[in-house]
Amino acid sequence: MEKTAKRVLVYRLGSLGDMLIALPALRVVARAFPDAERRMLTNVPVNAKAPAAAAILTGTGLVDGYMRYVVGTRSVFELAKLWWQIARWRPDVLVYVAAQRGVKAAERDAAFFKLCGIRRQIGVPLTEAMQANFYGETPAEAGPDAELEPEAARLVRNLAELGDGRLDDLESWGLNLTDAEIAAADREIGPEVLATRSIAVSVGTKVQVKDWGRENWRELLGRIAVKFPGCGLMLAGAPEEAEASEFAAGDWLANGGGPVVNLCGKLTPRESAAAFARAKLFLGHDSGPMHLAAAVGTPTVTVFSGKNIPKQWWPFGPRHRVVYHRVECWGCNFEVCIEEKKKCITSITVDEVMLAVEASMTGLVVVNSE
Repeated sequence: MEKTAKRVLVYRLGSLGDMLIALPALRVVARAFPDAERRMLTNVPVNAKAPAAAAILTGTGLVDGYMRYVVGTRSVFELAKLWWQIARWRPDVLVYVAAQRGVKAAERDAAFFKLCGIRRQIGVPLTEAMQANFYGETPAEAGPDAELEPEAARLVRNLAELGDGRLDDLESWGLNLTDAEIAAADREIGPEVLATRSIAVSVGTKVQVKDWGRENWRELLGRIAVKFPGCGLMLAGAPEEAEASEFAAGDWLANGGGPVVNLCGKLTPRESAAAFARAKLFLGHDSGPMHLAAAVGTPTVTVFSGKNIPKQWWPFGPRHRVVYHRVECWGCNFEVCIEEKKKCITSITVDEVMLAVEASMTGLVVVNSE
């Protein structure tokens, strides 16, 4: 426990999923600096589907306030404003919980924060090993067959001097949902679906390469309705995903599936988490809703593209099942795939995902499909 620091600046960028992945790291910071004021330097949201950090972290007690800026700005005026905002607050410590962007970028960040007057900096990834998802090794040291590291594990590893990340403890991922948030979710779900063993599904994604295709989701949900009659269905996502979600549920209804409620655009992110906590299973892409479901302990079945390396953004823990094809171009980090026609995700069959759903619904243990 650190008792001398009065003001701690936490640097974390991103949207819904990024904040959820960082929850264990943020709890490390809170335990290390329990009496300090903790503010987060984060980005201004640029996409309507990407809620601000406050939409996730409000109520957790992990952050006391926010400083925001536009990522990638080259405006000298905007950078000077940011410098003055940080320097005037006079943080005693910087805790760096940002995604890896290369050693040179980390060095620039460290220099900027030093210019702001912050001498003590923790977690700045100034080595290749701190940047890479290889449990402390560089890619060259790890070799082609090395075990890959989840991003949440990399973040807490870089903060090891502050304490254990407790990744296996579900409380490390908790959102501290309020009674009001739970009640709001229950009102929207309604008594008919609440009375069933329900399944939550989010078919939307803001990244083209992660989109499995709504025809696949429609066929999958139709088959689930036959295999598990009487289950309710929650459709979740942003307002603009309501129509695609209704389409995906078409075969569910045609095959005699249980009651359906379309929650797209009707709940806040934290209320969505409360809704997912009511579900027996969550289905979806690699997305923020998937991380919300995992955070409240709901088992997930997720269809992943090969955009990122295996495990990096997978939901943490043994209750989750991921379908991922390790094609030769895995880890490309492309958001749009034209040349290879998204073969990493379009090659995933409904049969594969259905097998994972059956295993989750019946409590069987299966190995994640790669």
